[in-house]
Amino acid sequence: MPRPETHAHAHDHPHGHDHDHDHAHVPQVNADSEKRVRWAMLLTGGFMLAEVVGGWLSGSLALLADAGHMLSDSASLALAWFAFRLGTKAPDKHRTYGYQRFQVLAAFVNGLTLLAIGVGIVIAAVQRLYSPVDVMATPMLVIAVLGLMVNLVVFAILHRGDQGNLNLHGALLHVLGDLLGSVAAIVASLIIMTTGWNAADPILSVLAAVLILRGAWKILRRSGHTLLEGTPEGIEAHEIRSELEALEGVESLHDLHIWGLTPQDPLLSLHLVVHDDVDHEHVLRRASALLRERFGISHATLQVESESCLTGGCCETSASRS
Repeated sequence: MPRPETHAHAHDHPHGHDHDHDHAHVPQVNADSEKRVRWAMLLTGGFMLAEVVGGWLSGSLALLADAGHMLSDSASLALAWFAFRLGTKAPDKHRTYGYQRFQVLAAFVNGLTLLAIGVGIVIAAVQRLYSPVDVMATPMLVIAVLGLMVNLVVFAILHRGDQGNLNLHGALLHVLGDLLGSVAAIVASLIIMTTGWNAADPILSVLAAVLILRGAWKILRRSGHTLLEGTPEGIEAHEIRSELEALEGVESLHDLHIWGLTPQDPLLSLHLVVHDDVDHEHVLRRASALLRERFGISHATLQVESESCLTGGCCETSASRS
C-alpha cells in the first residue's frame, strides 16, 4: 500500500536531473545562430538609417515606409539576438525561471511601436495624396535597389543557419517581408521616372505599411497571449485531460494549468486524483512520460492525491470539460 501523498509533487526533466532547477529553463544556445543574427541585425539596422536619410532627402514616403519596415526587422533581429545572449544566463534567486520572459515583454512593446509606425505612414500617405509632393525618383531608386541587395544578403546569412531554431526562423520571416517593402519602393520609383505619377509613392507606401501593421498585429497577439499566461499554440487542454484520465489508476484531475515562459517553452501543473491502491510513483512516471512524448511538455508539476480536492483550489471550474 503506497504512502498517501508521499509523492505529491514531481517535476519531470528528461535529462537526468529531476530535482535540479538551476538549468531547467535554459535553452540550448547555438553560437552559429547567434553570430548570424548579430550580423543580420547590424546590416539591417545600418541600412535602415541610410534609408531614413535617403527618404527624407528625396521626399519619398515609400522609402520612409520601407525604413519603418526595416526598423521592425532590426528590432526583431535584436530581440532574437538578445534571447540568445540571455539564454546563457542561468536562473537566480530573484528570477527562478530565468530571463526568457523578457523577450516576450520586449516583443509586446515592439509590437506597439510598429503599430504606431504603420498608422503614421498611412496617415502621411493620405495627406500626401491630397497635397502632392515632387519625388526625386533617381535617388529613391538607387537607395531602394541597395536596400533590396542588403535584404538579399541578410536573407542568405539567415537561410544558411539552423532552420530548426525558432528565433532564427522568425527573423528570416521578417526579412522576407522587408524584401517586399524594398520591391514596393523600387516599383514606385520606376513609375514616377517613366510616367511622372507621384501618387505612386504614397500608394505603394501604404502597401508597405500594411506589411508593418500585419507584423505588428501578429507580435502583439502572440506576446500578449503569452504575457496573459495563455495556453501555448498547438497544445489543447482537453486532449491532455483525456489522455491523462485514460491512464490506469487515475480517477480524475483538476487544477489543470498550461502556460509558457515563451511560446516555445510550455509549462504545466495539475492535480491527479488516483485510487487508494495505486502506486503513486508509477502514476507519476507514466503521466510525465505521456506529457513529454505526446505533447512535448518536459517541465510539469504533478500533484497526486487519493482524495478529490484534498488541497483545495479551483476544483469546480478547473474540472470542467469546456
